[in-house]
Amino acid sequence: MTINVLSYASHSATDSLKPFKFERRDPRPNDVVIDILFCGICHSDIHSARSEWGEANYPLVPGHEIVGRVCATGDKVVKHKVGDMVGVGCLVDSCHHCQSCNEGLEQYCDNGFTATYNSEDKIGGTPELFTMGGYSDKITVDERFVLHIPEGLDPAATAPLLCAGITTYSPLKHWGVSVGHKVGIIGLGGLGHMGVKFAHAMGAFVVMITTSPEKGMDAKKLGADEVLLSTDGVAMEAARNSFDFLLNTIPVGHNVDPYIALLKRDATMVIVGAVESLTQVNGAQFIFRRRHMAGSLIGGLPETQEMLDFCGKHNIVCDIEEIKIQDVNEAYDRTVKSDVKYRFVIDMGSLKDS
Repeated sequence: MTINVLSYASHSATDSLKPFKFERRDPRPNDVVIDILFCGICHSDIHSARSEWGEANYPLVPGHEIVGRVCATGDKVVKHKVGDMVGVGCLVDSCHHCQSCNEGLEQYCDNGFTATYNSEDKIGGTPELFTMGGYSDKITVDERFVLHIPEGLDPAATAPLLCAGITTYSPLKHWGVSVGHKVGIIGLGGLGHMGVKFAHAMGAFVVMITTSPEKGMDAKKLGADEVLLSTDGVAMEAARNSFDFLLNTIPVGHNVDPYIALLKRDATMVIVGAVESLTQVNGAQFIFRRRHMAGSLIGGLPETQEMLDFCGKHNIVCDIEEIKIQDVNEAYDRTVKSDVKYRFVIDMGSLKDS
């Protein structure tokens, strides 16, 4: 037996997303079935649907920022019950036995994690060879990869926390950002606006580093203490050697040298946005101040739950624009143009009108 599912899918790199029916597996003993209420739109969805990163497997149902209610469980499920508000992020499986998985760092699984969509479905139980994401009305997931949503958080605005939230929370937490630290958030978009909110809640002195005075004004409303225009050479020179940590959310290749120069001795800049070649990296910037540059990928399941609980405690959610699924293709085009503050979230209840 399988579960019939309604979704929106892309069928080629040039195809618009359209209604699509497919089948999910019936719950195994440790599975949770979720009625999806909301799903965020991540830029990764667009890259994947349009095969801009290659290896897209069609039909492709995007979506890895999922919030919904449990509607059924397997008989061995202990973490969740019918009616619970839960979330699913970028991962739905991993090997469960490598060092990374044993440490709760499933995103770095030595044998490769299973992404929520466009990954080989190693569990099976349906005619589909690849995982299908959250632009759908239901999803079946191993309970280990299902997260509890704290009470009081707006479920629509919570959805992007499952990717944009954990992508920025994880490096801030790993590198120990706290009270007394001067932290720069480079770029104000879906990731950057969450970086500002988290760093502010952690007690840091937060500086938005941007090319846009308008975005600087927005950042102050989100919790930034100060704005540094990266196009202002005098201001950038004055800020040299003053930052304890930089979170770089720029989504494309760029020259990192002007930003590295902002770091104190022994301080770190973490790349979370550019999954492509950086155009210039001067080794002298690192050697003469013992600076570091690193990368970070989402978070494991324990840390993602920690992030959600942190958001519940501090009432942190994403700034969103809610849309119907029928408007998803327009939302994709607007996302590419950075015409959203700061994430689109799909009301999956609109699927019934397709």
